[in-house]
Amino acid sequence: MDFSSLKSASSKDFTSLVNAAQDAGGAATQKKSYVDERQWKPTVDKSGNGYAVIRFLPQPAGEKLPWARYWDHGFQGPGGQWYIEKSLTSIGQPDPVGEANTALWNTGRDEDKALARARKRRLHYVTNIMVIDDPDHPENNGKVFLYQFGKKIYEKVMSAMQPEFKDETPMNPFDFWTGANFKIKIRNVEGYRNYDRSEFDSPSVLAPDEALEALYNTRLYSLTEWEDPTSYKTYEELQTRFQQVTGAGMSEEKREALSMTADEAPIPSVSEPVFQTSSVPEATVDTTPASEDDGDALSYFEKLARDS
Repeated sequence: MDFSSLKSASSKDFTSLVNAAQDAGGAATQKKSYVDERQWKPTVDKSGNGYAVIRFLPQPAGEKLPWARYWDHGFQGPGGQWYIEKSLTSIGQPDPVGEANTALWNTGRDEDKALARARKRRLHYVTNIMVIDDPDHPENNGKVFLYQFGKKIYEKVMSAMQPEFKDETPMNPFDFWTGANFKIKIRNVEGYRNYDRSEFDSPSVLAPDEALEALYNTRLYSLTEWEDPTSYKTYEELQTRFQQVTGAGMSEEKREALSMTADEAPIPSVSEPVFQTSSVPEATVDTTPASEDDGDALSYFEKLARDS
């Protein structure tokens, strides 16, 4: 839709957006050595505490939703190599790790279930934001970025759109005119980033219409790449990498050789994209969160892989 249509729809019921969020809630083959300049991440101090203010932005013109989502897997194999890859279940296709996890889970053995949990898929969301206040990097203030987050912040967004109590007014956080700034408050709780105290401010207009129109027409990043099958490795590529990391399907001799050369192995590639629930029966495996907010899990595993 064009900018005028976006504004005219601002005050209308956003039931379709809420429904899409509810549905979502149920649920590059080269190594990347560069930093994605489009992406913004909050920073924390030495104690693990952090603070920033952002504003969620609407979907780009022609796109259906203001967020995208995807799953990935991040775990270390017995030989020391890391598997850090997007899951094909993100685009509704079978994934070799998902299938292996299901097989492990179905054995009924506690040790197999524990291994499946350790290799479980992690859910991420991606959206456009404007940084309102980044105390550690004020040069980011007023700029538009992609922001990746996990379950905890997603629940905050859903709570704003569908408040629990009758005295609370539903609010569309992605709206230019009736949305609200989001205060990210990060604490270190038992070694993990905790976002429980993060909250929305009172609704407010983000900027004058002239500035908003320019932002909408020229500064938003498309989210369609997270739905694009070409941005994912193929099943065969992922299966090969999974076997390299875990030794699955290999002879004992090959597994020993793999373990001996693990320090020389390349760090697995990490990339980003999304959508769609999967028919692969992994739900029983996704029972133990990797952290308070899975949006930080990818960075966590990337760091471990670099340091290993």
